[in-house]
Amino acid sequence: MPVTHTRPGTAPSAPVPGWRALSAVFLLAMGGIHLYLVFNGTGGVLGDLFVLNAIGGLVLAVAILAARGRLVPVATVLGLLFLGGSWLALVLALTVGLFGIRSSLDYDLAPTTLVVETIGTVVLAVTTVLVLRRRSG
Repeated sequence: MPVTHTRPGTAPSAPVPGWRALSAVFLLAMGGIHLYLVFNGTGGVLGDLFVLNAIGGLVLAVAILAARGRLVPVATVLGLLFLGGSWLALVLALTVGLFGIRSSLDYDLAPTTLVVETIGTVVLAVTTVLVLRRRSG
């Protein structure tokens, strides 16, 4: 295991780029799933929202990778809120319904989306903590 030398009280910076890249991958995966669903039959208002989700995932993935300085925490927090919000919307749709839309795990890619968004939310939470800790250190 490599030894990372840092000042006392600061977090090592080496893992942060990897976590940022992994966060971007999960945002792209979430957006890709929603875009796939649109191209395979999800239409109407839900389809429009899925397209916006795909665009948002792409924009935030690029932002997380390209941001520098003070914009890095902003990008990671926005990514976390976006992916976490998408996860929450899915959970609500699966349980009590959301805006009159009720889903089930039998719906195309619902289980996959649930797994991707759950893990992605955790990854983005870790990334955000690392970025904020590094910034305050």
